[in-house]
Amino acid sequence: MSIYNKILVVADINKDEQPALARAMQLAAKSRSPSKVTFFLSIYDFSYDMTSMLSIDERDAMRRGVIGQREQWMKKVADEYLIEGIEFDIRVVWHNRPYEAIIAEVYGGEHDIIIKGTRKHDVLESVIFTPTDWHLLRKCPCPVLLVKNADWPENASILASVHVGSENETHLGLNDSMVEQLNSLTERLGASPYLVNAYPVTPANITIELPEFDPATYTDAVRGHHLTAMKALRQKHGYDDEQTVVEQGLPEDIIPEVAERLNAAMVIIGTTGRTGLSAVFIGNTAEHVIDKINCDVLALKPQGYISPLDPKTAI
Repeated sequence: MSIYNKILVVADINKDEQPALARAMQLAAKSRSPSKVTFFLSIYDFSYDMTSMLSIDERDAMRRGVIGQREQWMKKVADEYLIEGIEFDIRVVWHNRPYEAIIAEVYGGEHDIIIKGTRKHDVLESVIFTPTDWHLLRKCPCPVLLVKNADWPENASILASVHVGSENETHLGLNDSMVEQLNSLTERLGASPYLVNAYPVTPANITIELPEFDPATYTDAVRGHHLTAMKALRQKHGYDDEQTVVEQGLPEDIIPEVAERLNAAMVIIGTTGRTGLSAVFIGNTAEHVIDKINCDVLALKPQGYISPLDPKTAI
């Protein structure tokens, strides 16, 4: 089954290089179904709305002029990425909150995925995620792919960070969804697939509070549970044991380490989409992982997720 045939690419207004558009065309070119790529930009300038000396019609004309200029720039920078046979469109909207404009476009255009470039720290060579990135990761109803580089490296791998230790239906459904998308992406991008899982260390407070507690036995039991669950998942989807990694530690430590060790060009993460105060004070494990990964990141929501920006639920 082909996925991601309607692709929304967020333009990077700060430079002519567009790694997200390059990745979108790469995926679209290897789709078994006709694909459409929409190159999207949200722009806003308070000065055009605050110019009281101008009439409403004059302000509208100025906004249309700015939008037209951006459309011409987008056509110019996109030209080198276009591939014959792939439907391509450009959309520029006037909106003061980019992530809201992007998600509104997802609903309006029924897009399968958002692809957006990330920023790199010039000195540290690490990925920097912007506030817009985090809003999309938390609130977008469709998968979000944050791209680091335009070029896909040779002999690369793609990791799916699965959560096999849980019997929660949400996690189980996300695991299957991640493997499905891992299969499609590795086929399209010519990469090696891996399933990765981190299991927790023995809580230190238990050892202190319960002298008779045997941490070695507990650790072996937890590891055995995760290995058995991983075996069930890999066999369900036809994976070999060599394509799975189960290691002890925090996901935010294990997943980036394994990604570097296996030359991962992309990591697939499941997110719950937590928002509001719970996101501020609790935080998603997935977001801690994402913040430490120095490659492309694909974030998926669980089945049935409802975005706070879903127009159907708007009051």
